[in-house]
Amino acid sequence: MHTLSQLEKQQVGLRLPKYLIEEIDELTREYSLNRTDIIIEAINAYIKEQKTKMLYDSFDASCKELNSLLGDKKKRDSAQTLDALIDELEDH
Repeated sequence: MHTLSQLEKQQVGLRLPKYLIEEIDELTREYSLNRTDIIIEAINAYIKEQKTKMLYDSFDASCKELNSLLGDKKKRDSAQTLDALIDELEDH
């Protein structure tokens, strides 16, 4: 949850390619939103995606590091990445 001061809007200057403005304007007409709402939503979605990716990458690196510390080759081979660990957990 954000505080009131965090929700306060601040004006920023932004230059975007014309094709992007045209796409934003198309969405404003289609969904009865304004440019600001669409740009805020796009930035929020991007930030969430990047944070998720950073968390995933960090966890994946941790899994690899843990496996490199394990001496048991069988365990090391069975779950070297987060994807492999997920696959292994889904099999059980």
